[in-house]
Amino acid sequence: MAPRKDISRESKTGTLGKAMGLLELVTHAERPMRFTDILALVGQPRGTLHRQLGHLVEEGLLEFDVDGRYGPGLRLLDLASRSWAKNEFRLIAEPHLRHLQQMSGETVHLGVLRETSIIYLDKIEGQQSVRMYSQIGNASPVYCTGVGKVALSILPDDALETLVRSLSFHSFTPQTLVSAEALLTEVAAIRKAGFAFDREEHEPGIRCVAAPIRMEDGSFTGGVSITGPAYRLTLERLEEWAAPLKQTAESIADAMRVRLGPRR
Repeated sequence: MAPRKDISRESKTGTLGKAMGLLELVTHAERPMRFTDILALVGQPRGTLHRQLGHLVEEGLLEFDVDGRYGPGLRLLDLASRSWAKNEFRLIAEPHLRHLQQMSGETVHLGVLRETSIIYLDKIEGQQSVRMYSQIGNASPVYCTGVGKVALSILPDDALETLVRSLSFHSFTPQTLVSAEALLTEVAAIRKAGFAFDREEHEPGIRCVAAPIRMEDGSFTGGVSITGPAYRLTLERLEEWAAPLKQTAESIADAMRVRLGPRR
């Protein structure tokens, strides 16, 4: 599992920003948090923090349990489900993802770049279920996932350099890329090939091949991948799927252009 997201004391300003910071802090925590734990991390005055947490509880965004701890509220599930159901990119991509899953028999992912993470917008399970970390809505690091690396490959050079140099690398497996230089070298190779591998870099025993979804106006930066267990998916097998995968990514991009039309 990825380390808990660090919430900087200076990263959120204003009432809404501070409330969002609290939501992120509590929802990324591995277990419900006590008031004193939150206070120590956010550095706000005790009274102000108590009021903000109270408002979030009243709105159903956080829950306050019988042991005096704060956790994610059920209203977040409702908001998330509505957002997912109405996400236009996901709706456009879904039939293409299902076709790819039927072709490969393996799990297919759709992901979008957000800051230094990949957010999974959709996941079509393979015919043979395999336990893996990815879930719809989950955030995974860009540097050790196939979708993350292809998303990096379509960034302009200056944006790529800035993002990569800002990363804090964590070794999830012995295969994880753990330096900016290694990642930039990998991205250069991905740009030439048009696809990327995840060679058990995020989860032991899990491999994938991914291709970028290119939108010239920058409205979407992400990709699509085929993922499965390493004992079944050799790199040679994944490379055989690179061509249909890239075609699927192009078809999704074409469908997006048609649906969204020219942007002004």
